Amino acid sequence: MSSLSNGVKGVFRIGQTATVLGRTGVNWLRGDRPPVPRLLRETFESLGATYIKLGQFIASSPTFFPKEYVEEFQNCLDRTPSLPFGVMKRILREELGRPIDEVYAEIDPVPLASASIAQVHAARLHTGEDVVIKIQKPGVENILLTDLNFLYLSSRILETLAPQISWTSLSGIVEEIQRTMMEECDFIKEANNLKVFRQFLLDTHNEEATVPLVYENCSTRRVLTMERFYGVPLTDLESIRGYARDPERTLITAMNTWFSSLTQCDFFHADVHAGNLMVLRDGRVGFIDFGIVGRIKPDTWQAVSDFISAVMVGNFESMAEAMIGIGITRETVSVQNLARDLRKLYQQMDGMLPDEAYGAEQAEDDVNNILMDMVRVGESHGLHFPREFALLLKQFLYFDRYVHILAPEMDVFMDERLSLLH
Repeated sequence: MSSLSNGVKGVFRIGQTATVLGRTGVNWLRGDRPPVPRLLRETFESLGATYIKLGQFIASSPTFFPKEYVEEFQNCLDRTPSLPFGVMKRILREELGRPIDEVYAEIDPVPLASASIAQVHAARLHTGEDVVIKIQKPGVENILLTDLNFLYLSSRILETLAPQISWTSLSGIVEEIQRTMMEECDFIKEANNLKVFRQFLLDTHNEEATVPLVYENCSTRRVLTMERFYGVPLTDLESIRGYARDPERTLITAMNTWFSSLTQCDFFHADVHAGNLMVLRDGRVGFIDFGIVGRIKPDTWQAVSDFISAVMVGNFESMAEAMIGIGITRETVSVQNLARDLRKLYQQMDGMLPDEAYGAEQAEDDVNNILMDMVRVGESHGLHFPREFALLLKQFLYFDRYVHILAPEMDVFMDERLSLLH
């Protein structure tokens, strides 16, 4: 009966998709013709959860998509209207299998945040701990599966009709999106990521960073109950000073924690934007939201380490050789020519570094632009980079921007307090 119900919902979802696409087509014929990237982004937002996540994938994947699409999809916000608390209470009751008031002493019916897949509510346990509850919205998983199967089938048909695009492997991209999205829907995996990272902090004797504690007795595949953190984003310079901590030392803690996770943890946090790095009231750095993590192969990490080492000494030939080691290519790449273009880009980057602190939003824009420029230089020489490299590089660029906000005098490559390659 359940499979029949899911089948009916799947057919209904395909009908919804066709309706939205049909409406977009009619508007186009009537003369409403915005630039194609904007049209696509607005259509994706109308189509809901899957396509919003797909838009965010495009925004963070300059290795796969043209610059104008990557830039436009930076505006693809994963904020959606919240659902009534009664709907979320029903899911909580179903998932926990017992009355809600037996589990939580109180829950704030007004959500702290609402995204395409889940919304988050503040609560308190009977034992007194303040927590946040991440509750998956109803029907999300079925919508994702239906949409992604539809996209996969469409991509395979397109690859068959146009063999020249097979090098970009559209179906492979869709498979990668499906893997990451379905992982995001499984809160047990996110809970496990939090536990693994907490153990990594214990094993490395790191008491200056932390992650939320998971309350397993009130967490399931669709409900995640976690310790509530009180603090400010990493870029809130004045508040960090108010916590009687040196912003530079705080930044070094965040960077060293993340750098060491690359070699000593099973994964790295793959979305270290300012909202996911908090400075807590006791001065510790809190890493939150482990729905998106990256895993890097040892040989790729060695090439990335070589790349960073080359940057440290300004050796553009070695930088080029490392990029060739990271990338995938069907042709012979000239180390000298790639090194020349990297030198030009590096000089441009040096020229654009700000002399004064600026907002996190501007920092994120610059991170994306530099990332796209670096990838574009490699691709202009016939290199195609794995997405994990783009994710890794993006986090490095985030940290580079935090340095210019919090510690503009610090030399990342020469400062002995930073364990960049250790």
